[in-house]
Amino acid sequence: MTDAPGSEGPEPSEPPTSRREGGGLRRAHSAADASASTTTGARSARAEFETHVAHARAEFEEANERIKQRTGRDLILAIVIGVAIGVVVVASLIFFKWIFLLFAIAATSLGVFEFVRALRASGRRVDLIPQLLGGVVLMLSGYFVDLWLHWVLTMVVVVVLIVWRLLGQMFSRDGRTYGAVLSDVLITGLVVLYVPFLGSLAMILLSQDGGEWWALAFIIITVAADTGAYVTGLTIGRHPMAPRISPKKTWEGFGGAFVAALIAGVLLALYMLGLPWWTGLIIGAVILGTATIGDLGESMVKRDLGIKDMSSWLPGHGGVLDRLDSILPSATAALALFYLLSPLAVS
Repeated sequence: MTDAPGSEGPEPSEPPTSRREGGGLRRAHSAADASASTTTGARSARAEFETHVAHARAEFEEANERIKQRTGRDLILAIVIGVAIGVVVVASLIFFKWIFLLFAIAATSLGVFEFVRALRASGRRVDLIPQLLGGVVLMLSGYFVDLWLHWVLTMVVVVVLIVWRLLGQMFSRDGRTYGAVLSDVLITGLVVLYVPFLGSLAMILLSQDGGEWWALAFIIITVAADTGAYVTGLTIGRHPMAPRISPKKTWEGFGGAFVAALIAGVLLALYMLGLPWWTGLIIGAVILGTATIGDLGESMVKRDLGIKDMSSWLPGHGGVLDRLDSILPSATAALALFYLLSPLAVS
């Protein structure tokens, strides 16, 4: 069989005509071989790197899934959202107080909205719009007016909200029992005192000379305690702390929170607040106590309402109020500590 026309192989190259030309050809072949070897090595290294990355990613996703199954939280989303919120809080406190004021008003308003929605879903009657307006009034008064006037406005807001609820019940004429109406009135006062009033105490602290550093300090300590409890409880937590209230909280986690809060308190006292180191132990311990009480308190409320989270607006965290549960009562402690310990600051 003969080859078809036009299918002949390449003609053999002519032999080099000189010794110099032969050397050049040998060098060209050597360079080509070296280039091919380098390309092959690079491809092999790249394939090996991609294999390691894929393996590490698979292990991380598997670990994240185990954490999610145990805690009910997506660790990656929780970290990303937590860092984003932290950047806003730190930047606003350091550079522009009024931005933090707006951020705090928005956060407490969302917390009130979540709380009222959850209460309504459980059959309670709470007026949303008056609660939101009253909350904004308290937050603004905490920052802009004198302390005595803020207390007066707080009482006025509580009374107005209770009267509003009673008038609304009178006009509804739906035969609601006396016990249910009394429960609605008490819950009306609870909402405004729990979320915007405690938030307004942080605004009072913010309005003080150097108060932004104290506000930042108590928030950092709260976050450090929460992180210490989460990591320690996740790794070595075995003994439930309050199984009927919050089954996933452990004494080991509380120990981790205790250590983290004290370390953060000492460091912040020395390098940010200009206080003696031992005051940091007091600040850390007190903030840890109020943060723990706030966390367990909100867990009791959610258990009573039959819900796991106030909302799902913050993936990996739950709702806004789920992030404020430790911060709100800690604002009270931080304000008291400011009045007690700030005179000890080194000028």
